[in-house]
Amino acid sequence: MLKQIAEITGEYEGLQKELSNPDIVTNPSELKRVGKRISEIEKIMPTIKEYKKCQSSIDDVESMKEDPDLLKLAEEDANKARKRMPELEEEIKVFLIPRDPNDERSVILEVRAGTGGEEAALFAAELLRMYMKYAEDKGWTPELFDKKDAEAGGIKEAVVKIDGDEVYGHLKFESGVHRVQRVPSTESQGRLHTSAASVAIMPEAEEVDINIKPEDMKVDVFRSSGPGGQSVNTTDSAVRLTYLPTNTVVICQDEKSQLKNKNKAMSILRSRLYAEEQERLAKERGDMRAGQIGSGDRSEKIRTYNYPQDRVTDHRIKVNFSNLPGVLAGDLGEIVEKLRESDRESRLNN
Repeated sequence: MLKQIAEITGEYEGLQKELSNPDIVTNPSELKRVGKRISEIEKIMPTIKEYKKCQSSIDDVESMKEDPDLLKLAEEDANKARKRMPELEEEIKVFLIPRDPNDERSVILEVRAGTGGEEAALFAAELLRMYMKYAEDKGWTPELFDKKDAEAGGIKEAVVKIDGDEVYGHLKFESGVHRVQRVPSTESQGRLHTSAASVAIMPEAEEVDINIKPEDMKVDVFRSSGPGGQSVNTTDSAVRLTYLPTNTVVICQDEKSQLKNKNKAMSILRSRLYAEEQERLAKERGDMRAGQIGSGDRSEKIRTYNYPQDRVTDHRIKVNFSNLPGVLAGDLGEIVEKLRESDRESRLNN
């Protein structure tokens, strides 16, 4: 552990020196990089300082052997230090886990109704509200990019951008199939139905992340439509982007402005392509091991919301949570933290 502490301290001192380098100071991106890393290391520095103090207390016992009174006090301090050091070591180990560079990004969130007809559409709308409320409670900024309503209520699909600090780091484990088990209001015999909706969480991509050539993209414009196909706009403001190499299609019609719809569609398209590329690279490196949290597989059943038993079950970590209405009202904090803790433990052990 002392070796790792020396490496962290050495990196911190090196970064401090870089702040006096004119080449760094005059380069905004480099200055941002250095400042960001310094602020990250500063969070662990109090822990390192306490760890060194504990180590010093243990070492002091040897030098106090000639004085019985001081030796007794030194041994008491050393015993306290020995009990505290494992906790400090754990904090330092967690800090040393390589961070996902996408964790600090904003996200593009997609929710789609799956199997279950009307119930699936209603459930998809509930999931959308859940994430929007959770984002607001975290101080993030959710912005609805596109939404297709279902005729009988609920939504067929929706796309939301969530801006904020470490949004992807908190929400990346939400990708997958979410199931709901409940008795629909239209069910006369009280039978339990199971419906599903899929969620995709993608780190927002910048233009520098994904280079889309004009010749690789087809742009179509048309009039926006609502439930049943009726026109809701008298101008060709809706935009359909097709990325020809992969036939990836993005439609955006939420705004009355064609330009705004196109910009939103481009943001969604870049993020989809970026997420696909990140997944491909991760598979090549063997990062996506069977059973690993956060594989991002949209076909993976990750969570069940059981109304009769007031229970939310996350199948990856095999943990049950109560207060289902509260969870769907945006109280996701406990589930998110359990998933993050499980991921950290998994990476610590590998």
